[in-house]
Amino acid sequence: MTARTYALRGVQFDRRELRDLSVAWLALGLAFTFFLAPQEALQPTPAALSGLTDLFAASMLTAGTAFLLHELAHKVVAVRFGQTAAFRADYGLLALAVASGLAGFLFAAPGAVYHRGRITDRQNGLVAVAGPVTNLALAVGFLVPLFLTGGLVAEVARLGVLVNVFLAAFNMLPVGPLDGRTVLDWHPVPFAGVLLVAVGFGVVFALTVGLSIGL
Repeated sequence: MTARTYALRGVQFDRRELRDLSVAWLALGLAFTFFLAPQEALQPTPAALSGLTDLFAASMLTAGTAFLLHELAHKVVAVRFGQTAAFRADYGLLALAVASGLAGFLFAAPGAVYHRGRITDRQNGLVAVAGPVTNLALAVGFLVPLFLTGGLVAEVARLGVLVNVFLAAFNMLPVGPLDGRTVLDWHPVPFAGVLLVAVGFGVVFALTVGLSIGL
C-alpha cells in the first residue's frame, strides 16, 4: 500500500513528514518559551500563564518558524536537484530541547532533512547553504516590523531577528554535521561569505539595536 502524499508547488510531503514537522515546530516553540521564562513555567500563576501564552505564540512565530523554514529550504533545494528528500524529527532530542528550556539553557536539534540520489559536490553544498541563507532572509524580513512598529510587535520582531541570525551563524560553523562543514567541502568562498554576513549581521545588530527582549 502506497503512503498518501501531499504536494505543494511540486514538492511532495508524506503524512509522517508533516507530522514530524508539526511536532518539531510545536516542541521548539515550547522550548523557547520555557527558555525565555523558566521561572514562570515552573511556578505558574494565572498572570504568569497569560504571559506564557503570549510568549508561546511569539516563540512559534519566530523560533519555530525559523527552524521549520530552515529545514524546508534544505528539502526544496534537494528536490530541485532530483533528490528524494524528507524531514525526520528526532523525538528524543525534541524532548531534550523542552527539558533544557525548563533548566534555563537551550539545546535545540529538532531533526534533519535526509536526502538521497545522485548529487554533485556543488549541488550538495547548495542544499546545505539553503538553510542558513533562508534564516538570513527571515532576519532581514523581521527588520521591517522592528523599525516600522513599536510595542509588542517590535519586540517579537527583535526576537525573530536574533533567532534567525543565531541559527544562520551557528549552522555555518564547519564542524560535525552542521551545514558549514558541507558548504566548506564544496567551496570556501560561499562558506566564508555566508558565515561573515551572518556574524557581521549579528554584531551590527547587537551594537545598534541591542540583545534584550522585552517580552
